[in-house]
Amino acid sequence: MFEPPCEMRDTTFRLLRDLIYNYCGLTFDDRSKYVLEKRLAQRLAEHQLRDFHEYYHFLIYDKNRDQELNTVIDILTINETYFFREELQLKAFAEEILPLLKARKEKEDKRSIRIWSAGCSTGEEPYTIGILIRQSGLFHGWDIEIFASDISHRVLQSARKGEYGKSSFRSTDARYLEEYFTKVDGRQRVNDSIRNMVNFGYLNLFDDDRISLVGKMDIIFCRNVIIYFDREGKKKVIHNFENHLVSGGYLLLGHSESLMNLSTAFRLEHLKNDMVYQRV
Repeated sequence: MFEPPCEMRDTTFRLLRDLIYNYCGLTFDDRSKYVLEKRLAQRLAEHQLRDFHEYYHFLIYDKNRDQELNTVIDILTINETYFFREELQLKAFAEEILPLLKARKEKEDKRSIRIWSAGCSTGEEPYTIGILIRQSGLFHGWDIEIFASDISHRVLQSARKGEYGKSSFRSTDARYLEEYFTKVDGRQRVNDSIRNMVNFGYLNLFDDDRISLVGKMDIIFCRNVIIYFDREGKKKVIHNFENHLVSGGYLLLGHSESLMNLSTAFRLEHLKNDMVYQRV
C-alpha cells in the first residue's frame, strides 16, 4: 500500500513556496511550512508520488500541471465569507456611492454601470452588491453588469449554484431573505432576478494577459484578498486595479487593508458612513 511521507525538506518547501507565489501571489513564510506539508500530502497520495520533491517536478513539468495548480490553490485558500459583510462599507456603497455614480453617469448621458467583485469566493459578495443595487431603486432600466472573479474553480462552482446555508446569513436582515431568496431543501437559493445580474469567471489576479480582457470598471470590490500577498504582490494587483478603474471610480478594500505606500493613484475619501479609495 502506498504511504506518502509526511516530511517536507526545507529546500523543497522553498521551491514550492516560490512556485505558488509566482503563479498567484500567495505568500507562505518559513513558519508556514507545516501548512503546505499537511495540506498537500493528500496530493502525493493522489498521484502516487514518493515525496514532495517529486510533487514539485510534477507541478513544473506534467502536462496536467495547470489543472493541478488549480487544485493546489483550492486546497490552500480560505474562502470564509457571508452576505452583507462589513455593514458600514456597504451602507456607504448603497447610500452614498451609488447616488454619486448615478449623478455622474447621467451627466455623461450614460445608463450603464460595471462593478467587479475580485476574489468573490462563494458568491455572497456579488449577490449582496446586486441586492443593494436593486434595493436602491436608482437604476431601473439601466444596464448593470457585476463581474465576479476568483482563482478557485471550486468556489466559483458553488457561487454559480447560488445556494447557501445558515452561516452565510449571520448579518442578513430577514426582509432581504424574504424578498431575494427561496428556500430549497433547507438552504436559501438566490432568486433569478439577482442571479442574472452577476457573471462569474475564473481569474488569477497575477495573470496580466487575462486581466487585460476585463475592461474598465466603475467600482471594484476586493475585500480581504490582498492581505494574502506580500508588498510586491499587493503593488502588482493594485496597479492592475488602477488600470481598470475609470477616473473617479471607487476601490473598496477590506477594513484591515490599506494602500499606504502601495499606490498614489488613489485618494482616501471620507464618506459619511465609511472611508473608501477613489481613483484620481
